[in-house]
Amino acid sequence: MTLELVYETHSITEDNEAGLATGWLPGRLSAQGRALAAELGRRRPSSGFAALHASDLARAVETATIAYAGSDVPLHLDARLRECDYGTLNGAPVAELARVRRDHLDEPFPGGGQSYRQVVEATAAFLDDLRRHHDGQRVLVIAHSANRWALQHLLEGVPLEHLVDAPFDWQPRLGVDDQVTRGGRHTASWSEAGPNATKLLSSWHSPSESSVSPTSESRRCSTR
Repeated sequence: MTLELVYETHSITEDNEAGLATGWLPGRLSAQGRALAAELGRRRPSSGFAALHASDLARAVETATIAYAGSDVPLHLDARLRECDYGTLNGAPVAELARVRRDHLDEPFPGGGQSYRQVVEATAAFLDDLRRHHDGQRVLVIAHSANRWALQHLLEGVPLEHLVDAPFDWQPRLGVDDQVTRGGRHTASWSEAGPNATKLLSSWHSPSESSVSPTSESRRCSTR
């Protein structure tokens, strides 16, 4: 059996509009972001998913709760889906962060931050749990740019350094899924048009034992 994973980046934030790298700071959707979050709920109705999974950072939670207010589909908040922790650069200008991103593939950001490799490890642990709990189902994931890179690295084999080096351009409008069957460790469907992606996973195995311990919260979407 397979698991179908539909990926969305959180809606646009005040920091996105100001050119700031939010990192592990909570962030807040802008007026445009709130409108786009509502559009997400119309574009991808909750009835099409067995479960919704989101980063526990406020901007992802806000995206999910606006998009799926009143839905009976369970929303699971998971710390493993957080953006990379930029340490002392949380909240710094994007241009400042871009100059040093490559230096932190394996070396954590100063000030108690993470490396991008640690984000990959957390994402691999998350995928293991998805496979165990949602085999044969379709789920939606709402997270951040570093998690999208991690998925591309883990599921497509794209070198992490290529993804980190590429400029990230947040796109408010997402593309259309395109399903393709491939051989190897998994059957995959991947549409990369803006921050959107869909994966069909079968026989997923994490590339290595992850030391990341699961931290998640489950709840129902409700109007706030």
